Amino acid sequence: MTKKLTLTLILTLSVLSTGSAQEYMTLSDAIRTARTQSVEALEAKQAFISTYWAYRSYKASRLPSVYMYGNLMNFDRSLTLLQNPEDGTLKYVSSNNLQNGVGLEINQNITFTGGTLSVSSDLSRIDQFGGNKSLTWYSRPVTVSYYQPLFTYNQFKWDKKIEPKAYEKGKRDYLGSMEAVTINVVYAYHNLLLAKMNNEISQSNFENSGNMLKIAKERLQLGDVTKADYLQLELRMLNDSIAINETEVMVREAQMTLNSLLGFDESFEVIPDLEEELPDIQMDYDLVMSKSLENSSFSLNNELSLLNAESAVARAKASRGFSFSLNARFGMSQTGPEFPQAYKDLLDQEVVGVTFSIPIFDWGLGKGKVQKAKAAQEVVKAQVQQSENDYRRQVFTAVSQFNNQRQQCMVSRRAMNIAKERYELTMHRFKEGNATVTDLNMAQTENDSAFRQYISDVSNFWAFYYQLRQCTLYDFIKGEDLEIDVNEMI
Repeated sequence: MTKKLTLTLILTLSVLSTGSAQEYMTLSDAIRTARTQSVEALEAKQAFISTYWAYRSYKASRLPSVYMYGNLMNFDRSLTLLQNPEDGTLKYVSSNNLQNGVGLEINQNITFTGGTLSVSSDLSRIDQFGGNKSLTWYSRPVTVSYYQPLFTYNQFKWDKKIEPKAYEKGKRDYLGSMEAVTINVVYAYHNLLLAKMNNEISQSNFENSGNMLKIAKERLQLGDVTKADYLQLELRMLNDSIAINETEVMVREAQMTLNSLLGFDESFEVIPDLEEELPDIQMDYDLVMSKSLENSSFSLNNELSLLNAESAVARAKASRGFSFSLNARFGMSQTGPEFPQAYKDLLDQEVVGVTFSIPIFDWGLGKGKVQKAKAAQEVVKAQVQQSENDYRRQVFTAVSQFNNQRQQCMVSRRAMNIAKERYELTMHRFKEGNATVTDLNMAQTENDSAFRQYISDVSNFWAFYYQLRQCTLYDFIKGEDLEIDVNEMI
């Protein structure tokens, strides 16, 4: 009976004897569950959603915005100080009026220039009460306005360069976070598998030690086994009994850790399974490096760092104190005591002007800001270059680790089978009196160690595989890029 079959039988009996929720789960099942239920997956999803809506806000700022404005029932009864334009005398005039107005305005930001174009239309009504009772309508059927900052920092232009890349980085960060969740599940899943296997091994070893101790007791009476060998075997059985308790605690701890990643409560029991076959994959460094530069967040991180540094320099140059702006407004307007008259014989209006501010002495403040931004930009360039060199080295190491690990799995699997066969032969020889207790203990230790090593190697194999998926965002088994369905997430 193989270790896997023995474990299956033990776990089946456990399922039947307890009332807690239990489920057989492959590694793929555990990964899918963690990607939908884990706290880490939820955090990654919300981080992406935040990035998504930030990008939507940016896109909205590129579109025309429409506003309705006005005032309703604006009643004014007060004394207003006025100056006579002829003699300069001042006097208070009684104001007693009701104002109502409504308007519509359309604004469009101009990315290329950084200016703002506006088109508006409004209508006002003023009701004057008291001795000078009157009604006045005031209309501006159409007004076209344009505001253009000159020689300043163009936020619209830089947002156009940065925001799409930031959104794309958000998508790639989400995919990378999912792979990070997967890596954590791989380790936790195999830690649980190893803990359960260790518990099974402890129970099996305790049972075998008991049987061997009975045989040794008979051989001790015959003089075929020394007292020291007998005591050594008895000590081994006691250690095996202690190991049962210790491994049960390890199983519980490993189960709780995996449950936390899967979004289950502590009462849920996952029954893992050891995969018999591993995918036949050989990683090519050139392919991995190409996919990594094409798909991962690494290149975008560097691009954004360079763009932000360049933007900071442009902002520093624009904030040296020089300020110019163009304001222009063209439109039609009219007033009248009746509503139709407010739209007859419209009068044109034009307002054009340039405002400016030029510092005379700033004691080098503006120049200092520019030089500081340029120095920071040079540091960023150097950091990007260094990070690219380090990244290539890390990818090369990851590829080498994976390729070596697959070979290691093949070796450790063969070693596990050999150690198991040797242990069974040694037990048979011991029963026949052709092996010593030392031989038996050594064979048992080697068998247990080989089995644990194989599980550890399989765990590392999958961890290395998903690490490569994380840095490339590429499924090497299916041969396709990882994608994100935004509509399903929002």
